Amino acid sequence: MTLTNDKPTIETCFTPALFQYVLTKENFIVVVIDVLRATTAICTAFKNGAIEMMPLAKIEDTKQYRPQGYMIAGERDGVVIEGADFGNSPFNFSEENVNGKKIVITTTNGTQTIEKAKSSDAVVVGAFSNISVLEKWLISQNKNVIFLCSGWKNKFNIEDSIMAGALAKRLLNKGYCSHCDSTIAAIDLWNMAEKNVLSFIEKASHRHRLKKLGLDDVIEYCLTSDTANVIPLLKGNSFFDILKEIKP
Repeated sequence: MTLTNDKPTIETCFTPALFQYVLTKENFIVVVIDVLRATTAICTAFKNGAIEMMPLAKIEDTKQYRPQGYMIAGERDGVVIEGADFGNSPFNFSEENVNGKKIVITTTNGTQTIEKAKSSDAVVVGAFSNISVLEKWLISQNKNVIFLCSGWKNKFNIEDSIMAGALAKRLLNKGYCSHCDSTIAAIDLWNMAEKNVLSFIEKASHRHRLKKLGLDDVIEYCLTSDTANVIPLLKGNSFFDILKEIKP
């Protein structure tokens, strides 16, 4: 991925398994997307006062952080893992539960994807929840962007792809460029979904997984734009909301 005519470029990676084919050492930012539910949950946690979110790929790695004062959030296939305070429903991350807290989180897809992206120049969390503030921040950075969709167990999914398309469309309208077919496809999907995102997501496989588990109460919230004015940026092994850090 290279800068073209001094314009930052956009690439979209529909699954973590494809990330190795777009990864470069050039000047770029990776936006990890897991709309249902990990990246929405992370945004919600920071909105409600969490001070640190540490993503972990392995369940067994979470236990060592309990004595250090961390809460544990975790799920596999939608089911809360043993020993966790809660799973990764955004509704779990209420102000009452997380204000002032440090949290480790491990999930089926989102934290696995973050693990793959850790070697990148910069990694941020993206969701509909923070789409507008993230758009402004990316523009201010003037760097190449990769939208890395978490998908479902290294397979394509609809919800992450339309989120990538929604943000890619905004950036292209603000001077970015793209010669990536995946980005074009993501935007086309978003154009089909935009008028009624909730209805469009009815056909998504993960929406049905969550419904089967009785966890689909979060769907509308996860698809709602601009509920969290946060930008979770990975620093070392944890995410911090950089907007809090730059406030006077």
